[in-house]
Amino acid sequence: MRMPTPLPKPAPRALPCLAIALALGILLAGCSSLLGGGGGDRDRSTIYAPDPRVEADPAWPRADWQLTLSPPTAARMIDSFRIAVRPTPSELQVYRGASWAKTPTDMLHDTVLRTLEDSGHIPAVARQGAGITADYKLVIDLRRFEADYNGNTLPAATIEANVKLIHNIDQTVVGSRTFVAAQPASSTEVAQVVDAFSVALQSVSSEMAGWILELGNAHEGTHGRPVAPARR
Repeated sequence: MRMPTPLPKPAPRALPCLAIALALGILLAGCSSLLGGGGGDRDRSTIYAPDPRVEADPAWPRADWQLTLSPPTAARMIDSFRIAVRPTPSELQVYRGASWAKTPTDMLHDTVLRTLEDSGHIPAVARQGAGITADYKLVIDLRRFEADYNGNTLPAATIEANVKLIHNIDQTVVGSRTFVAAQPASSTEVAQVVDAFSVALQSVSSEMAGWILELGNAHEGTHGRPVAPARR
């Protein structure tokens, strides 16, 4: 008896599968956009490297003591290569496609150190562990380093840091102060926000340098050690 020829199997329904794949791709792309950057975005981002220079104020006193700077501390979210922006008081985001060349703690550390070095108002200042025998140590806690809208149409580059000057001989805190700078950006573009951060770094570093020199000299004076007068 002759067996019947089997019927051909129906072709797979490619169109619905393709539609599902396209929908899934669109969904994933949307998620990536909302997340504001994954690991691959770093490779395509613009890297910004502010390099502020601070001129010494002639009114700053001259010191005859030496200083070291400890590496600043900060929360992990603050001390990131991503450029933080606060659109509302309770929300912290990052700029997509942009990053810092150095972490905020490194930027602040380098700017304060260079400001004091270039001022010529202190005989020796160095990073902790550089090998100099210092009379004082500077400790910095960076609290904010973000573009803050604060209810305005343009963000302000905001830097907040608490600074302590410590006398190395007895480890006493000579003084403590919190410095804040909020420099408005000229537009919402990332490049202009970065320029505002450069100005804010200049402002904070200049205030810190003057305060450090005055405070250290005042402490040296109370311990019977003569200090150099300010240049007029």
